[in-house]
Amino acid sequence: MSAQRLVEQFETLEKQDHAARLAMWMFLGSETLLFGALFASYGYYRGMYPSGFVQALHHNSVALGTTNTVVLITSSFTVALGVHFIRENKARLAAGLLALSTAFGAVFLVVKGFEYAHHIHENALPAGMYSFVDQPPAGVVLGYTLYWFMTALHGLHVIAGMIMLAVVAVLCWKGRYGTHRYVAVENVGLYWHLVDVVWIFLWPLFYLTD
Repeated sequence: MSAQRLVEQFETLEKQDHAARLAMWMFLGSETLLFGALFASYGYYRGMYPSGFVQALHHNSVALGTTNTVVLITSSFTVALGVHFIRENKARLAAGLLALSTAFGAVFLVVKGFEYAHHIHENALPAGMYSFVDQPPAGVVLGYTLYWFMTALHGLHVIAGMIMLAVVAVLCWKGRYGTHRYVAVENVGLYWHLVDVVWIFLWPLFYLTD
């Protein structure tokens, strides 16, 4: 296994690892502010156009949304196991679990893509492209615009998380990470958990509210 390299601006490996963890938590904080602002916008406009939002969200499939929720929660479990096993120096097992988590992310995107395709077929599109019904109320268009924007933004985060999971999985398999070095795996795991938590909020807002 390769030894962890100490970057010149740090005095010890412990300080370097602490800085990496702190940077990730700061990044996650900024992401929380981003999605928090979007959730606040949803709440404001939902209160302004309650019936329009309900009408818009009837396009969405509760079954598909719930399936994706189960997929992401399961992926967070396998990521957590991967982090646990890399700390135990079981790098190959950790790599397999992280690769499985990446596959769960791909399943999520396939299900979401199928749902998007159905919306496109119905012309249930955001902003001025919406034409599912003639002259829909403003609340319907606004609700579906927020749905497309927030779920697509979350989808981009899923893709970014999948890339990071795949990279650390390969590096675990090659022995780059282990008991001696695992902060990067932890940080990627934290990011994936954020992706999961954001969807847990999106799921009831866009699939279960009535």
